[in-house]
Amino acid sequence: MPWILPVLVALPFLAATPAYMLSKRKPALGLWFMCAVTLAEFTLALTLFLGDQTAAFSAAGVIGHGLFLRGDGFRTLYALVAAFMWLMTSLFSPQYFRHGHAQGRYALFTLMTLGATMGVFLSDDLITTFMFFEVLSFTSYCWVIHEQTPGAMRAGQTYLAIAILGGMAMLMGLMMLYGKTGTLRFEELAGALDGMPRKSLYLPGILILAGFGAKAGMFPLHVWLPKAHPVAPAPASALLSGVLTKVGIYGILVLSIRLFAADLTWGQLLLGLGLINMLLGAVLALFSIDLKRTLACSSMSQIGFVLFGIGTSCLLGEHNALAAQGTMLHMLNHSLIKLALFMAAGVVYLNTHSLDLNEVRGYGRRKPGLMLIFLVGAASISGIPFFSGYASKTLLHESMIEYIVHVQDLGQNALLYQIAEWLFVITGGLTFCYMLKLFITIFVQKHPTRQEEYDRMGASM
Repeated sequence: MPWILPVLVALPFLAATPAYMLSKRKPALGLWFMCAVTLAEFTLALTLFLGDQTAAFSAAGVIGHGLFLRGDGFRTLYALVAAFMWLMTSLFSPQYFRHGHAQGRYALFTLMTLGATMGVFLSDDLITTFMFFEVLSFTSYCWVIHEQTPGAMRAGQTYLAIAILGGMAMLMGLMMLYGKTGTLRFEELAGALDGMPRKSLYLPGILILAGFGAKAGMFPLHVWLPKAHPVAPAPASALLSGVLTKVGIYGILVLSIRLFAADLTWGQLLLGLGLINMLLGAVLALFSIDLKRTLACSSMSQIGFVLFGIGTSCLLGEHNALAAQGTMLHMLNHSLIKLALFMAAGVVYLNTHSLDLNEVRGYGRRKPGLMLIFLVGAASISGIPFFSGYASKTLLHESMIEYIVHVQDLGQNALLYQIAEWLFVITGGLTFCYMLKLFITIFVQKHPTRQEEYDRMGASM
């Protein structure tokens, strides 16, 4: 099924302009056409995922280097997750934008961002990854500025500045890496490193990490994330949080697995950055009084958990099964959890026209369907037993315990890693606290003046 790979990438790009032109005739037509395209994309991604063979595609001469795509294991899984999330948010878009503006522009750039995202997840060399990564940065910028308010334009400037700086750093790192290895193909990188001192790769590795980390919301390049999510439309926020941050994580995974597997220094770097992300994001979410900003800061914190897992995988080397499984599962969990939570936040905003927790208080008191959806997402991200987030966080926690025992068996001081484990547990508690804050505010408390009005509001998609 090699033909599916270029179709998955090209179809959204080819459909973007027709979606825009249809919206000129009637705004809703463009959004419904977008729904049809994302349904076709999901069908193709599901076919690829269920296929038995590994698919590969290459096109020589593209940008003078060649275009390389591959569908296997993790790549086909995340292509399927991305297609599913685009389908769900697209189905919500006609209702969300019923009285909105620039619907054609939203459909145009949403489809282009989908094509670029597929290009990243299915890429098989770092130049292909970089090319689609840069396209994605510019197309998703239009999500951030969609409302064209002063706050949205300021957030867009921050987003674009971080994306450009990260892209320049990544390109410089890729050129340095190619000069040292002679290849940027994923499968060839490990063989090209034979006999090469690992320290010589730290500078290009850090530059590439900065580029991918900017999109992932990694500290200190996270500043766009709490600004962009609250101002973007809710369907776009779900994709920014659930998928686009994983595009950055995908690059960090490739870098860590192909270049720095079992590297102690690299593992410690990612572990430290992950801990900062975890704790800082959770504290910001705890004190936020804006619904979508709270969820955005939560995304920053959960990306910290994923970075924590990648760092622990590097530290454990060939014995990293728990850390690797926990990292993959938490990525998947976070994507689907944030899809549910941001779409729930979109329902709240659609009816109350506010994201201020003091204003939306009590909106969900008589909406059991919305309450159940939000509760499942909140419980899972908080690591409550019997929910999927509990499984992934437990695997990540146990992988750190495993490494602490390993260090102690070697007769070395494991205090710093024990502190890391304590911070992991504390941050998990903070996650429960800010999600409990949201649940009580929206579904338990009563609004002092608008409660009867909220109770009369009907169900949404």
